[in-house]
Amino acid sequence: MTVFRWIMGVIGGVFAGLWLLSFLLYVLRDDDRLKELGGRMRQYTILVALAWFNIEVWGRVVWTIVTWGRPAD
Repeated sequence: MTVFRWIMGVIGGVFAGLWLLSFLLYVLRDDDRLKELGGRMRQYTILVALAWFNIEVWGRVVWTIVTWGRPAD
């Protein structure tokens, strides 16, 4: 799971960075295309964060079901 967390963190960080960059450029240049790009990057950032959370939770659920009857070490 550590590799998965790093991958999702890097992908989420890239989208968040693009979101902030496009927002900053929109504020500085007042270009509506950058506003649309920033909104899309924000949506992708939230999508990545929610996908990561969902996989973490359901991965723990599956792990609990698979190891339910095993004795504790």
